[in-house]
Amino acid sequence: MSGAAARKQLDADQIAFLRQKPLADVLAALNGGGEETRVVGGAVRNLLLGLPLSEIDLASTAEPKTVVQRASAAGFKAVPTGIEHGTITVVAEGKPFEVTTLREDVETDGRHAVVRFGRDWKRDAERRDFTFNAMSLTSDGVVHDYCGGLADIAARRVRFIGDPEQRIAEDYLRVLRFFRFFAAYGEGEPDAQGYLACARARDRLAQLSRERIRAEILKTLAARRAAEAMTAMADAGIYDRVFANAPELPALTRLTLIEASLEIEPDAVRRLAAVAVRVEDDALHLRERLRLSNSEYKRLASMAERWWRLLPSHGEGYARETLYRIGAEEYCDRALLSFAHADASLADEEWGALLSLPSRWTPPRFPLSADDFIRRGVERGPKLGKALAAAEAAWIAAGFPEDAAALKKIADAAVS
Repeated sequence: MSGAAARKQLDADQIAFLRQKPLADVLAALNGGGEETRVVGGAVRNLLLGLPLSEIDLASTAEPKTVVQRASAAGFKAVPTGIEHGTITVVAEGKPFEVTTLREDVETDGRHAVVRFGRDWKRDAERRDFTFNAMSLTSDGVVHDYCGGLADIAARRVRFIGDPEQRIAEDYLRVLRFFRFFAAYGEGEPDAQGYLACARARDRLAQLSRERIRAEILKTLAARRAAEAMTAMADAGIYDRVFANAPELPALTRLTLIEASLEIEPDAVRRLAAVAVRVEDDALHLRERLRLSNSEYKRLASMAERWWRLLPSHGEGYARETLYRIGAEEYCDRALLSFAHADASLADEEWGALLSLPSRWTPPRFPLSADDFIRRGVERGPKLGKALAAAEAAWIAAGFPEDAAALKKIADAAVS
């Protein structure tokens, strides 16, 4: 399945985190007495890429009961979060570390796997998904690579371990993970063998839960090369298996460029709107298709509501009214989506002014109240509501005046 194992000794600065508490204490508790525990997976990959270590997972020759015994003896909390797959979460000083016993797949159906425990690091590595996720790091700072991950890290290449079709057959979610990791870490074109295997397996995505698909899609959209990944997914016939509509790839590409030029943090939901939302029905469709949360759906629906009208040519008055009515966050989403669809330079000054409006103008509160109209003889009920709405519309149209004379005129006109 792979060539000879490779090793790489990391320098002292790279492995300083291994000496820090509480990780050092967890490793000390689990190592020794014939057992070995290593850092594995994404932590090793990110370490080699010079990226932050968001979480640190461990693999061990020790079986789950031994992990529990040793962790408890050291004063740590041991939680059987995935005991059927050999995973114990060890909580030390409030920080969780997932510890999984080395294992081999006995049976898979594309969604679930039956595993048995083992003691062979190479066999454990070969059952993982991609080469750069299969490396392990020992307490002395040596990276052990059984599947060619070091070379693929150097090339920024996302490559399945062994036969891509076999890896995908073990878990169909790996089709989407291939593109997610390509978006986050890849350079150049996707690995051809992996890409073709994913294209052939696209119909298998129907067997996955919408929740799992949603998680992968949002992570892909948040990544550095989201536009390139979505383009590759569309070319492979995978995009329409997930979204069932035509992708707006130029808008997504432009949005990523706009974010970079304005130093705006990439946002998965906004990028989802750029690639897959034109009208409000699209947002409703995606809520069901991807099992979006209520907050995600509401953001999409807000962006979809007449985003095409938020243009410099409609004047700052319309922009201020929009900002007043929907708030700064939704205004920025809608303005960025409109700019992403526009045929304008990224340095266009008029678009720059439209986008900067929330930072240079704070919408005032509507200064009239129900009491102002009751004193004018308007009865409580529908007429009062209509008078307030008419007055607010007139106040906005007048440019949000604050002086008493202008407000009196607006209130009197609304009553009449």
